[in-house]
Amino acid sequence: MIALIDYGMGNLGSVNKALAAVGCQAQITDDPEVILNADGVVLPGVGAFDDCMTNLMDRGLDVAVKEATSAGKPFLGICLGLQMLFDSSEEGGKVPGLGIIPGKVVRFTNDLKIPQIGWNQVQIKQQAPHLSDIPDGSWVYFVHSYYVVPEDDSVIATVTDYGYEFVSAIWKDNVFASQFHPEKSQAVGLKILENFARFVGE
Repeated sequence: MIALIDYGMGNLGSVNKALAAVGCQAQITDDPEVILNADGVVLPGVGAFDDCMTNLMDRGLDVAVKEATSAGKPFLGICLGLQMLFDSSEEGGKVPGLGIIPGKVVRFTNDLKIPQIGWNQVQIKQQAPHLSDIPDGSWVYFVHSYYVVPEDDSVIATVTDYGYEFVSAIWKDNVFASQFHPEKSQAVGLKILENFARFVGE
């Protein structure tokens, strides 16, 4: 069973539907005990960083996420679910992140349209199990104005160019998270979710 974290914000319906399409049984939950007992955990994210972190903390879900990841439970973060893994964000800047991955979240400073909305390509930097059978240069779907800057480059799984190169996915041990939306990325996204399900089952 995969716990799909409900903290009052996020695209839970589309993520749940996409997981079901690849044969995953997901339970939408805001119960820390359910999260800690799940086989895998998914943290989606839509909205502002401070609001999402506040909602997580108000429900005690920040502690559950930290405990689940530190225990080695397979974890998938999506969009803001990637950004919240980091120490801090320029978006709001008043509420700290989860601090699971050292680094920060910054706003785009290029001359292109912000937010980036639509399809863009990923260049694979390390072959995470979640990227198995995903061709380099695959197109995926983005909606974001901010991106992550890890302190340790070894966690970078993919990069994408939008005026300049930014980190579009990270992988460290049991944690994989993407700035793009697998649930909106058609066949490529479904394959990533299928790979995550396989990783959970190993």
